[in-house]
Amino acid sequence: MPLLLGLDIGTTGTRALLVDEEGHVVASAVSEYPLYTPQPQWAEQDPADWWRATIEATRAALARAGVGGEAVGGVGLSGQMHGVVLLDEHDEVLRPSIIWCDQRSQAQCDWITERVGAQRLIELTCNPALTGFSAPKLLWIRDNEPRTYERGRKFLLPKDYIRFKLTGEYASEVSDASGTTLFDVRRRRWSEEVLNALGVERDLLPEVYESPVVSGRVSASAAKATGLAPGTPVVGGGGDQAAGAVGNGVVESGILSSTIGSSGVLFAFTNEPVLDPKGRMQSFCHAVPGKWHVMGVTQGAGLSLRWFRDNFGEAEMLVSNLTGIDPYVLLDREAEQAPVGSEGLLFLPYLMGERAPHLDPDAKGVFFGITARHTRLHMVRAIFEGVAYSLRDSLEIIRGEMAIAVEQVRASGGGGRSALWRQIQADVFNTEMVTINVSEGPAYGVALLAGVGTGVWGSVEEACRATIEVVQHIRPIPENVAVYERFYGIYRALYPALKPQYDAVTAAVAATV
Repeated sequence: MPLLLGLDIGTTGTRALLVDEEGHVVASAVSEYPLYTPQPQWAEQDPADWWRATIEATRAALARAGVGGEAVGGVGLSGQMHGVVLLDEHDEVLRPSIIWCDQRSQAQCDWITERVGAQRLIELTCNPALTGFSAPKLLWIRDNEPRTYERGRKFLLPKDYIRFKLTGEYASEVSDASGTTLFDVRRRRWSEEVLNALGVERDLLPEVYESPVVSGRVSASAAKATGLAPGTPVVGGGGDQAAGAVGNGVVESGILSSTIGSSGVLFAFTNEPVLDPKGRMQSFCHAVPGKWHVMGVTQGAGLSLRWFRDNFGEAEMLVSNLTGIDPYVLLDREAEQAPVGSEGLLFLPYLMGERAPHLDPDAKGVFFGITARHTRLHMVRAIFEGVAYSLRDSLEIIRGEMAIAVEQVRASGGGGRSALWRQIQADVFNTEMVTINVSEGPAYGVALLAGVGTGVWGSVEEACRATIEVVQHIRPIPENVAVYERFYGIYRALYPALKPQYDAVTAAVAATV
């Protein structure tokens, strides 16, 4: 019985996941890599790190499963969206990848909006130009590093660079391409009108496929590096959110997922493109052929907790080294000791600016309401709660203004593994949360897509029905709901009150760089 390999090229590391034809996880492995911030609000990674991690994680997963590469019948690719990888005529990477959370390209967003027209841009791509998206980053390189841009012969998204390394093919798929500001989301193809308006050559872009379609096969050189067998089919795959939605079974109306990874995402399935006229929610092609989705993004969700761990978590890291307990588990236990609402301590998770609902690259993180009574425990819990408040901002737009049915919210991502964070979300949303029988998210989703592409299942919906089921219900606790309702109103008032000062800080920092 062949296995299916899902690869997820995330912000903190690459996960390799082996799944059998019944949907059972056989083995997994992760290899991490760094994030570089050469200036405030800049974010870059080295694509060579992604490839190294892919090799390491794939080999480790095969070893843990006790199988060789010939046991793998298909490969699916997922990864962080919106990053820009530029290759030269020799297929060498020209510069570090500017990734999803980078905020340097507001001037390019403004130019795109003026050039195409704000309303026309939303008509063509279903979204406004955002600093998180790919085209503004690509144009930033053209404007600020023209010699590098001129040498560029192919632009690839992060997971698609790994596809190139695996297969030698320049290819993408509809869900990831939707986040470039260059893609006609309604028609599921590159937008010639946008490309012409921006002066971007069509030859710079890869071919685009539906997510379950085989887009290449593992080359001999990649087989030697990874341990996979030459000729193994590689399907289109999906951007991390669409792939994670498949892995969560969010492939029909009424189901919404709440994913807390480096970013936080509320993701709702739709049968047709549904637009937010203000552009706060993004409308993209789903990894399910012929379907779409809406999502709202919190830039710094799990990233906020990682920031705290990396800068203030020496004690947790030491205990982790001595006991083997994950430092995030230790932080979770600390947050449980603080009271609901953190006694008025509020955290705004805008460490990398913010997307939904503010669309503001200059937004900054804030701890608000600190008193002498507050301790480190309150601060950790406030991070958990602040991320949930930010996600609720998106939920209010999705189920309120956009009138998208929300019958069930499925918890996923690293944050979804925390019972505390799941309960906080249920209480802040005042909506039941559920968990499912798998928690591997995007890597699992693209393993299922690989199964569809290689004939294991006849459709994405069939694959999800065969493998995914709800296992736990987390209901809101009424007294907690009441506390969070009071503090959520204060949370919502903080951004507009601080907005002028965010802009002032950005200008002051720029004057000192």
